[in-house]
Amino acid sequence: MITKSGSAIWTGSLKEGGGSITTQSGALNAIPFSFATRFEDKTGSNPEELIGAAHAACYSMFLSALMGGAGITPASITTTSTITLDPTTEGSPTVTKAHLATVVKADAPEAKLRELAAQAEAGCPISKLLRAEVTLEVTIG
Repeated sequence: MITKSGSAIWTGSLKEGGGSITTQSGALNAIPFSFATRFEDKTGSNPEELIGAAHAACYSMFLSALMGGAGITPASITTTSTITLDPTTEGSPTVTKAHLATVVKADAPEAKLRELAAQAEAGCPISKLLRAEVTLEVTIG
């Protein structure tokens, strides 16, 4: 079983406070985020763009694997995952959708590439995660 983790620290109130994001590998190390970078389009990181980047990377890799299984080697797969956060949802802000847009350059029939692209969306682990059960463990101290 492969496990990877990311962590975040938040201090202070929602609007005046701030936090940082770190990944297990160290690729991201104490990257700052805030209310303004999440809800006010200020420059800086936020959870939704990180989910989008992970989704785009996962999808591109999975599509490449499916293409390889079909004997197709892509010249390139360029993917963007746009995560939509609705801050006005009753109760709390809600991620309402993830939209994948991909450009595939490969020497293969278009119909086959479209078929594999749809399979990759359904089978990509991060696409599955976005439909997954979430569990919680809380320690107070």
